[in-house]
Amino acid sequence: MVKIEGTLDELRELLGSAERSVRAVRDTVSKGKKVASKTQRKLSSWQRYLKSSSNHIKFKSGPKKGRLDLAKMSKAFKRSNKK
Repeated sequence: MVKIEGTLDELRELLGSAERSVRAVRDTVSKGKKVASKTQRKLSSWQRYLKSSSNHIKFKSGPKKGRLDLAKMSKAFKRSNKK
């Protein structure tokens, strides 16, 4: 820890320049970080199936109550896509 002594004007002069330099560095860093975003891939048919809340099958009782029953959802998905 460092102890700084002096009048308020002297302290403002010392610390004010540090604040200005920190602000300048933040501005230059924020300007330099602009990077093109990646294009997102198309969702697979299973991911689209999961996304729809109408397809959600949940456990009705037991310790997993309320969670998605992915095994039953998988079976339903596979049955629905039969051609």
